[in-house]
This record gives sequence, C-alpha cells and structure tokens, in this order.
Amino acid sequence: MSAPCILLVGGGTGGHVFPMIAVADALQKMSPDVSLVFAGTSKGLEARVVPARGYTLELIEASALRGGGFKGALRGVGSLFVGVRQARALLRKYQPNVVFSLGGYVAGGVSLAARLAGIPLALMEPNSIAGLANRMIAPFAQRAYVAFEETEKYFSKKICMRSGVALRTGFEPQPYVTPLGPVKVLILGGSQGARTLNHALPVALAALTNSVQVLHQAGRGNAEQVAALYRQHCPELKVQVLEFIDDMPQALIQSDLVVSRAGASAVSEICAIGRPSVLIPFEFAADNHQLHNALALQGCGAAVCIEGKDVTSESFAASLGQLIGNPEELRKMAQAARNWGRPMAAQAVARDLLQLAGLMRFGAVRPGEIDSPDENQDTQSAARNDKAMPRSAQLLGAI
Repeated sequence: MSAPCILLVGGGTGGHVFPMIAVADALQKMSPDVSLVFAGTSKGLEARVVPARGYTLELIEASALRGGGFKGALRGVGSLFVGVRQARALLRKYQPNVVFSLGGYVAGGVSLAARLAGIPLALMEPNSIAGLANRMIAPFAQRAYVAFEETEKYFSKKICMRSGVALRTGFEPQPYVTPLGPVKVLILGGSQGARTLNHALPVALAALTNSVQVLHQAGRGNAEQVAALYRQHCPELKVQVLEFIDDMPQALIQSDLVVSRAGASAVSEICAIGRPSVLIPFEFAADNHQLHNALALQGCGAAVCIEGKDVTSESFAASLGQLIGNPEELRKMAQAARNWGRPMAAQAVARDLLQLAGLMRFGAVRPGEIDSPDENQDTQSAARNDKAMPRSAQLLGAI
C-alpha cells in the first residue's frame, strides 16, 4: 500500500501560493507521514517558492480562460483538456487521498480529473467574490473553505466551512495599546507597491507631521522615489521607506493603524493580529473583489474603505486625520478586526483535510491548535459536512 498523499493545487500569485504553503506546513506538523505534493504551472510564483520550501512541485499546462479575447478563450479551453490529461497521469502516479485547490489556471483541469477519479476535492476561496476557477469547480467539491460570509452564496451550504485564509506562522493576535503619542502608521501596497499609495500618502501626511510616525513599504524599485516625495512634502515627518518588509508580523504588531490594499491575504494578516485599517481597494482586481473585501470589513467595523475613484490626497488626509484624532475609535476597530480574524485557519483547514481524506490516524491534532472561539464551530461544521459527503467519496477517503 502506497503512503498517504495530499495533492495541493493552485498558484500564479502570492494570494494563491502562500495560503497553500501555510496549509502544507500545518499538515506536515500534524501528520508527518503524509506525502505532500503541489501541482502548478511553470509561470506562476509557485515555480520558485514551492521548491524553495522543500516541497515537490509537479507542473501542469494551463492558460487563462478570459482576458485574451476569443482566441485567448480557445487557448484556455484547449489547455484545460491538455491539463486534464496531465492531471490524470499525476493522480495515477501519486494516488492522493484528497485534492486541495486554491484556484488559479491550473485548478480546473486537476479538479475535474480528481472528480472523474472519485477523489475527494476541497477548495479554498480567500476573497469575498469567488474567483472564476473556484466557481467552475464548485459543483465537484466536497468542502469549500471561505473567509467571508458573503462568499458562501457561491457554494452549497452543506460543504461550506468559514475557516478564514490560511496564513504563515507569526500572525497571531496581539494586544492593541491605544497610542498616547504619535500614531504609528504602516503603509502597505504589496510586494510590488501601489502607485496610488506611493504618490498620495506623502502629500496627505504633510498636515499630520506631528501626529504620526510612518513605515512605508513602497515596492521593489520604488523606495528612493517615495522617500524623495516625503522629503519634499513633509521633511520633518519621522518616516522609514522600504522596498519590502521581511518581517510583516512584527511590522503589524508595532503599528497603530494600517493603510493597505484589500487583497484577501493582506486583510487576513491585519485582522489576525488585530489592527485597525484604512483600505484602498485595487480597482482593476478581477471582479473588483478587493472592493467587496474592504466593504465587508468596513461593515463589521474593522476598517475604513476608500474606493479607488475617491482616492485623493485630500480624502486620505481627511480619513487619517479623523482616525488619528480618535484613539477610542482605533481601539474599537482593532477589536472588530480581531473578532473577524482567523489566525489558526491553516490548522483548521489541515485538520479538516485529514478528516476528509480519512487520515487522522496518521497524526493527532493537539488541543488548542484551532482558534478557541471557533473551535467548536469548525469541528461541528466538519462533522456535518462529512455526513453530507457522497458515500463514494467517504469510502475512497478511507482507503
């Protein structure tokens, strides 16, 4: 009998790759006897990151189904059929007990092949608006891990589990201390930076020089230009501009207020630690999902959303000035963020995957590894969903 195996599928961007790695790390810790194999493309971030973490990566051919016009769609459909053939060979090679998909171009072919082979399929949708790949494979899935209540409408209720987005270690909740002096503002535009934030914030903060201290992640190649803008508009401001922040958990812990784009991983990291935020969604994100992410967090009191069409230095200054002048509001927002956050999402998903695969006997989960406020909910949800699984999937998972 071959060793038990879990196949993790997806990639392209960090929003797909890093949650997969977080789940893989949790699985490895819980059940070291289980073999973990990734499937992705040669063009995505996974091609560099997954092997660097010591995991096996198998490459599948895949192309976008939209965004390239009619010819691009035809290429995408053609690559889907090729991907299914490659995926079937991959499934025969590893015989995984369960397939875990995080979307992306590669997800469709592997998920369809898994369904045809009778292998249980679980997916994670980190955004409030489900991506095209996850919407396509939803009918095949036995479990859907989501972060937002709004996302559950895309999937059958009996398979949904509101786990949150799987995060790297280090994003644990930290007490929020109401600032008595200058407010420490952390500005994040992603690893590539955000042009809107890079250009508007130095101007907006000119009127708040004596009220704030700033750490600004400007993106690769942008640090000197952004630092020059700060010197021009607010030379007396205490500010540090970096291309990239290596220790993001520590940067969040030390901040009093975060200004950020509204990608799923970014907002999940902010809320896992428990910090108030001003979110500026990237307006050209697929299906405008960042706007919906930001509005959801604004709705629960954890963030203030400024839409792209409304972004000016003046709007930034007004929003930041109002928050900085109201420490009690910052404290309430921090608590709301913490209430929404799911710092133990990776562990919750890993435990449930092992249950879906019938592999819990290969590794015990220690008490406390799932966030305590949601532990009972997650366990009960998993039990309900296991009963709802097709009988064939339950039997296959126990082999």
